[in-house]
Amino acid sequence: MPRRFAAALCVLALALAATTAARAQTFRWASQGDAQTMDPDSQNELFTNALNGQIYEFLVARDKQLGLAPALATEWKQDGPLKWTFKLRRGVKFHEGQPFTADDVVFSVNRAKEKTSQIANYASALGEPRKIDDYTVEFNLSQFDPIFLQHLNTVYIMSKAWCEQHKVTKPQDFTNKEETYAALHANGTGPWVLVSRQPDAKTVLKRNPSWWGKFEGNVQEIVYTPIKSDATRVAALISGEVDFILDPPPRDLERLRHTDGVKVIDGPENRVIFIGMDQARDELLYSSVKGKNPFKDVRVRKALYQAIDIEAIKAKLMNGQAAPTGAVVPSPLGSFNDPEIEKRLPYDLAAARKLMADAGYADGFEVTLDCPNNRYINDERICVALAGMWDKIKVKVRVNAMPKATYFPKQEKLDVSLYMLGWGGSITDPEVTFTPIYRNRGEKGVGEYNRGNFKDDELDALAAASSKEPDADKRKALIKKVFLRHNEQVHHIPLHRQFIPWAARQNVTVVHRADNWLELQWVSLK
Repeated sequence: MPRRFAAALCVLALALAATTAARAQTFRWASQGDAQTMDPDSQNELFTNALNGQIYEFLVARDKQLGLAPALATEWKQDGPLKWTFKLRRGVKFHEGQPFTADDVVFSVNRAKEKTSQIANYASALGEPRKIDDYTVEFNLSQFDPIFLQHLNTVYIMSKAWCEQHKVTKPQDFTNKEETYAALHANGTGPWVLVSRQPDAKTVLKRNPSWWGKFEGNVQEIVYTPIKSDATRVAALISGEVDFILDPPPRDLERLRHTDGVKVIDGPENRVIFIGMDQARDELLYSSVKGKNPFKDVRVRKALYQAIDIEAIKAKLMNGQAAPTGAVVPSPLGSFNDPEIEKRLPYDLAAARKLMADAGYADGFEVTLDCPNNRYINDERICVALAGMWDKIKVKVRVNAMPKATYFPKQEKLDVSLYMLGWGGSITDPEVTFTPIYRNRGEKGVGEYNRGNFKDDELDALAAASSKEPDADKRKALIKKVFLRHNEQVHHIPLHRQFIPWAARQNVTVVHRADNWLELQWVSLK
């Protein structure tokens, strides 16, 4: 072979290798929906939190087993039941160069308490933060918090100077469609820097070369693309257009398990799916019943519950990828795996029809079920299935399915009569379910996700007591009473805890966590 030709081939091979290596450092992934905002306090929704969590950080982080570990705080101590002191990590800078200090911690906790924050109830539980010096912060609580460190793991640390510069010292009012600088821009201390943000189209991140931590993966760039269509999302994975999808459709799992170049990574999720009902208005917004509200009658709520064939939903819609439950809490750890708490009301159409007749609705009624179509596994299909089941007790349901960016603001305004909601995350303690969902709606985020706006003073008092009881055995007894009271009154209709298998190309290594949180610093591409 002529020397010049061989040299040219060598150059070409090196160029191709360099191109392949560069491409291998870009991780392309997808799921059905997008983050709602880049403001980390504005919306408490898992995917939004997880994407923001690549850019912003907490004082304490989660490890691969969901244990708590040092992050922006290096050490801490508890001085009695109502006081915590934290030492902060030195030498950390925000992406735009601002130094990280105690001022940012105090600012961030107080920002997260604002009315427009969706994590106000968690931030408020932390008490009052106080700067001792640039690298020491003290928290003084008004009452004992049994899960203080876990609450701390919900508050992202933002730059006070950056927020003041861009007039975002309060969280974006997403519900009322406020547009702020923080909605499309970000400035954290985390492993990834936001390069560009096109909502519902593409988000690009790059590795932060100045991050204080140590990357375990080899990825240099992240490209996230929301792909609503299940078929298109799966096809993109099989073709290699994307490296990973967070939410493969249950019906496609077996095919993906036997597809060359693709693998399925199985795991449960700490997330419960349930139905809520407007129990406050004297007349429902979206119903044929005039002058009264059928959902105020516990017999109607029980009838809807007992008309649900949950095993059919598990088998036919979820392909077995669900665990039916009678407890509205993300993990059975939260209910102590207590069979009495976990027990569902039986599927019984005859009993459901009798309850409807006893309540004065033998001929049924019409109502609208609001539902997301890109948030939970098979969310719209589940709602359609429920409508078919409720038709058997003469409740005619119109399914109003919409993207989560439209759905959640509608729900936040209580502009619903019947609705689907999912609840989950890294914390399995029932406190993070009780305060936002089981409590009467009040200040500082209490009852924020009680979107049916029911008022149950007995339940509220029990839940409030469990939030501050320092004795573990007494608290466990209170927690059980909360569950049993809630289940007896059917304030929500539980469905199931969903499983979350992920799907990836064979050359991808990821860490599957039960909170369905893809930590990008751990991703590697071979």
